[in-house]
Amino acid sequence: MTKKVLPFILQPIKAGFPNPAEDASQEVLDLNDLIIRHPASTFYMRVDGDSMQDANIYTGDIVVVDKSLEARSGDLVVACIDGEFTLKHFVRHGERVQLMPANKHYAPIEVDESSDFRIWGVVTYTIHAHRK
Repeated sequence: MTKKVLPFILQPIKAGFPNPAEDASQEVLDLNDLIIRHPASTFYMRVDGDSMQDANIYTGDIVVVDKSLEARSGDLVVACIDGEFTLKHFVRHGERVQLMPANKHYAPIEVDESSDFRIWGVVTYTIHAHRK
């Protein structure tokens, strides 16, 4: 498959007053080069569900997941718990671990010694379409 190369405008976009872009220069941008630090351990995954909507992550969004990173408390992670993947914030309180949703209609997932649990990877980017 031929890789499509898109132009990257080097002139930043102002989110305040307009900025004339007549002289904006271009170069080629490959999003993989921009957002992936560890290609051999990074994957794209599509989100399904609304448990992270208050973190602005919605069904259809794509998350970039790096399996080489060690999760720290507060990180957004893809975890595998009891054989199922879930996207949640990883929170550690001493030895206690919780997987926290970003939607008040969902309860935190308590991880205990009886859980078949592992962090599959740390989310480094979220890609989503502009929503109306």
